[in-house]
Amino acid sequence: MTSGELHDLFLSTLVREAGGTRRHWRLVVGDVKLYPVETHPHCNWTVTPSGSAAATGEVERIADMLRARHPIVRN
Repeated sequence: MTSGELHDLFLSTLVREAGGTRRHWRLVVGDVKLYPVETHPHCNWTVTPSGSAAATGEVERIADMLRARHPIVRN
C-alpha cells in the first residue's frame, strides 16, 4: 500500500463511519508522514490530525485500526 492509498482509505473510512465530507476529513487528517522502515520496523507512518477534539478522536480511532491492518506503507 502507498501513502496515497492509505490517505484515501482514511478518508473513505471516516466518511463511512463518522459521516461528513471527504473535504472536511482531508483537512482534519492532513498528510500521512512516512518514516524509514529501518528506524520504525513496526509501523512506518503517522498522521497529525487537527480540529475539534471529537474529530481528532475519530481520526485516532481509525488510525489505530489502520495501523493494525497496514503497519508498513511505501511512497
